[in-house]
Amino acid sequence: QVQLVESGGGLVQPGGSLRLSCAASGSVFTINDMGWYRQAPGKQRELVATITPGGVANYADSVKGRFTISRDNGKNTVSLQMNSLKSEDTAVYYCKVITMRSLRVYEYWGQGTQVTVSS
Repeated sequence: QVQLVESGGGLVQPGGSLRLSCAASGSVFTINDMGWYRQAPGKQRELVATITPGGVANYADSVKGRFTISRDNGKNTVSLQMNSLKSEDTAVYYCKVITMRSLRVYEYWGQGTQVTVSS
């Protein structure tokens, strides 16, 4: 069993920065892709960024150039550095960890952390 604990959410002003972190704990397993998703009130959950075990990242067009995803494979953590924040970035952010064992894919989700961008 794997648990993901998120931290770093909060209230920031437009143009400010925030760093989210997600730590995986529990059973030992092979972690494949990791990522961040977000969901704003009344909107569908959307992908923000993903990163492969080798460090190859991809981003939603709306956050390219502003957000940076990173991971520490030794600590089983994934982070999201958010710069130049805009009001439209306001959402609950969820981290996701994908594992593969016995030729099966498993997904684990964090509890979600609120990010509010407002003056």
